[in-house]
Amino acid sequence: MKGNTMIAQVVEPYAGALMTLAQETNKVEAFAENCRALLSLFQESAEFRSFVMNPLVKAEDKKGVLQGVCGQDVDTYFLNFLFLLVDRRRIVFLEGICQEFVALQRKLNNIVLADVTSAQPLTTDQEAAIADQVKQMTGANAVELNISTDADLIGGVVIKVGSKVFDASLRGQLRRISMDLLGSN
Repeated sequence: MKGNTMIAQVVEPYAGALMTLAQETNKVEAFAENCRALLSLFQESAEFRSFVMNPLVKAEDKKGVLQGVCGQDVDTYFLNFLFLLVDRRRIVFLEGICQEFVALQRKLNNIVLADVTSAQPLTTDQEAAIADQVKQMTGANAVELNISTDADLIGGVVIKVGSKVFDASLRGQLRRISMDLLGSN
């Protein structure tokens, strides 16, 4: 727990500073897309993650890789922010900073993140219906779906928004029936 507090003490101020910069330059959405791209890269490439996290890699090498990964279209302010993280030896917190920035962007735009787990892959129409339902339930302007599949659900979906869980899965229904039957004895 202490480690998480220490990480938060680094991540939150840097993410907040990046948000302030993004708002002052009217580039919140662009910075959010840059952060999402970096988060995706962290997920997809163990090599990138270990390179960024490695304290033995020279700062100039890290800057070169970051510039190459971000490409020429990346905003100069965003790239300079990444370079600042390298110079201050805070680049190891990049993933957390990006996650926090995206969370701040969602909050700013009243966007809700919904984790959706289904027994089978969802169709585009089903995803849209779930997004509409979550939007109605939460009053959000928009909904981002984080979709995964779990065959153990048997059928249906489980939707998690913040701390609320909506279990419309067959497994959940069977569990509730079982609890009712056991409770009535």
